[in-house]
Amino acid sequence: MPELPEVETTRRGVEPYCRGRTVANVIVRDPRLRWTVPDTLGAVLRGQVISAVERRGKYLLFRTDSGSLLVHLGMSGSLRVASPGDTPGRHDHIDLLLDDDACLRYHDPRRFGCFLWQAPGEVHPLLAGLGPEPLSAEFDGQHLFRRSRGRKGSVKNFIMDGNIVVGVGNIYANEALFLSGIHPGRAAGRVSGARYERLANIIKRVLTSAIEQGGTTLRDFVGGDGKPGYFAQQLYVYGRAGQPCKACGGPLRERRLGQRSSVYCVTCQR
Repeated sequence: MPELPEVETTRRGVEPYCRGRTVANVIVRDPRLRWTVPDTLGAVLRGQVISAVERRGKYLLFRTDSGSLLVHLGMSGSLRVASPGDTPGRHDHIDLLLDDDACLRYHDPRRFGCFLWQAPGEVHPLLAGLGPEPLSAEFDGQHLFRRSRGRKGSVKNFIMDGNIVVGVGNIYANEALFLSGIHPGRAAGRVSGARYERLANIIKRVLTSAIEQGGTTLRDFVGGDGKPGYFAQQLYVYGRAGQPCKACGGPLRERRLGQRSSVYCVTCQR
């Protein structure tokens, strides 16, 4: 699933093509995404000028005066800038045609993404209750320490909870916990304030580095420019179960936490 750096990479890739452009038409070939594409989407978007493309967690928001198009890439979705003359493929479900003949094309083989509408002045239910952005000043070790008190669940599931902080997905949770020296299965309420301060700083560092390098290369992920990301070359633990730890040389172990794979080093992480 595309994580925050992949979504931010997509945002940065498509915004220059969209900002200030008028939506000339909306073509929905298959509305059957995770939530059915609203029948009224074309009517509300046609003629609207896209003033900005923003990100909230893993959601993209295409801002207009009449409201915002809310897009999630799901597990395998991607947005690419195409020519209107390019023949759409089997999994190219939606096109936004812009007034300069550019075409923003949504590709999603598994159809787990979404194209929904947020009225002006409202917060869509999918965005309501989300925690702070991990790269914002609101997110720090004190926030994590305060919200973790009394929690018996794992610290990994805790930092992946969107109500605590948005956008820290499985890949980057694995990496940040390793670099912080924290065992992913440790109870969130048993991590000290000092360790949470280090963890928060490392989450910011890991996500920033991944964004700068274009996200993590996954089988299905492609950025807005059609090119894959390259952060996977620097992963310490994710996807490396059974391989030697890059810090101590011992074998990395794997376990399931919250139905997700967690790879860790028993020597380096406590």
